[in-house]
Amino acid sequence: MKFSIVASVLLNIYTALAADVCDKGGYVTTSSNYIIYNNLWGMGSATSGSQCTGLDSASGDGVAWHTGWSWAGGQGQVKSFANANLIFTPKTVANIKSIESTIEYSYTGMNGAVANVAYDIFTASTAGSKISDHEIMVWLAAYGGAGPISSTGKSIATVTIGGYQWRLYDGYNGSMHVYSFVAVGSPLTYFTGDLKLFLTYLASNYGLPTSQYVNTLQAGTEPFSGTNAKLYVSTCSIVVS
Repeated sequence: MKFSIVASVLLNIYTALAADVCDKGGYVTTSSNYIIYNNLWGMGSATSGSQCTGLDSASGDGVAWHTGWSWAGGQGQVKSFANANLIFTPKTVANIKSIESTIEYSYTGMNGAVANVAYDIFTASTAGSKISDHEIMVWLAAYGGAGPISSTGKSIATVTIGGYQWRLYDGYNGSMHVYSFVAVGSPLTYFTGDLKLFLTYLASNYGLPTSQYVNTLQAGTEPFSGTNAKLYVSTCSIVVS
């Protein structure tokens, strides 16, 4: 009996490890409304490195997952965006009542590493468009001096949203307008709030059209450089209503 229990535990551990994906476009489907992506989109700027991502659990509106990485070279360049991607029906900003989200995580191996932990929201003038007009990022953490896309290198505002203080940056990635809210102070390793508030702020103060469709909602990490860093997301939920 004891042997069976130990064997079962070892089998579960092996299964979890075997489920990790390490290729550029690797992903893991879940029993909840998420896909976990490895997404090594910027790996070409690295001189060396690798990353693997996997699922820990999924239930109801939430998911737990992890990613581990080492990247060198390509200073100041993002190498990847491992993330939990929500599967949902696109809606216009005007037709979204709320985007309630909770996330809790821990990061190890961050001594000398450069990375963020962030939500990533993409909008476009048409539902489901693969080409986005706007990207709105909410940075919960900026480790090792990581910084967002910015036209000037300076924030354009400091605002309080959802009880937290943020510095707002803006710039462009090609023709796509990128807004980044970066948490002021220590990393927010636990966050709960309404992401719609960030869209409402931009609509009221910077002309984000409320007719834009929210097509993508993700939460993950962008590594720039570091060795043997590991992100453990113990809970992540995003609910659009």
